[in-house]
Amino acid sequence: MLQIIQTADGSNTIFNPEIGENYHSKHGAVQESQHVFLKSGLQYFLSVKEASAEIRKDVTVLEVGLGTGLNFLLSADFCTNNQIKLDYVGIEAFPLNTDLIKQTGYEQYISKDLWESFQGMYPSTINHKVKINAFCELELVHRELLNFESPQLFDVVYFDAFAAIHQPEMWGEEAIAHTVSFLKTGGVFVTYAITGNLKRQLKALNFAVEKVPGAPGKREMLRATKL
Repeated sequence: MLQIIQTADGSNTIFNPEIGENYHSKHGAVQESQHVFLKSGLQYFLSVKEASAEIRKDVTVLEVGLGTGLNFLLSADFCTNNQIKLDYVGIEAFPLNTDLIKQTGYEQYISKDLWESFQGMYPSTINHKVKINAFCELELVHRELLNFESPQLFDVVYFDAFAAIHQPEMWGEEAIAHTVSFLKTGGVFVTYAITGNLKRQLKALNFAVEKVPGAPGKREMLRATKL
């Protein structure tokens, strides 16, 4: 049975005893999400565009492993506050139920309106794109990664699968190549992990790969830009 547990920064995550892993870092669920995905992914992509004189007021994000929805919620809160249109698609083979997500207590980290809208509309987002508020749309694609298809290409990919020790198939060449095929040229791929194998895979797929400081508990993480 899935269990709510508290992480070191006071925010909650979910422990999956079947896999033997938390949905987020034990060192801080919200800290990890903010650092790895929001700051190093979405905000980095927007800052690069701004530096090149391309001011973006819309952005598309694909997440592998939607889980509790925390990465979406923090991204949606940022985009709403900055009046940026967010089109967000999350792939999730095992969607959580609304009651379990409510128990995470993530409402303290985002606006009340966004939390209430997400809670009310979450079931409707499964395999349907739903407007969560005036700026943010969400679709939860209920299928395994290799069965995901989309005519849409994305600006940013959040790769938030369980660790390779627990789900090695998610980090294999086929899974990574399939994931990044949905990324636009100039798009950014971010994940909390960094391994020599992952770096080699992405370089072979024509990505510029960089090591950047990791979230608490991890020295480094990986960010890659599609050339």
